[in-house]
Amino acid sequence: MKEDFLQKLFDLVEERKNSTTKDSYVKSLFDAGHQKINEKVLEESLELLEATLDTSNSKQEKVIHETADLWFHTLILLSNENIKIEEIISELESRFGTSGHLEKASRSSSEEEK
Repeated sequence: MKEDFLQKLFDLVEERKNSTTKDSYVKSLFDAGHQKINEKVLEESLELLEATLDTSNSKQEKVIHETADLWFHTLILLSNENIKIEEIISELESRFGTSGHLEKASRSSSEEEK
């Protein structure tokens, strides 16, 4: 199943996070810390948005490529925050079948109660 791939990729990120290798791009991001990881997620987000504005025949390819980059770097961010991919999947599953408007409204009212 396709969801299993995201888990495998996240497991690889976790493995690299704890590795001692100097050749790992993932490890270098963890070693650089929160700021660098956040910068990469922001950079990839902007590149994805820019790709959606492309008017060439390769627009779809660019959007797919940039989405993959964003998801990958988001997995690194989650791992750095000690958040497991299962927690994100559970959150998405809890929202499944609920109107986005209702879900957002419920978050707003629960945030006001804090």
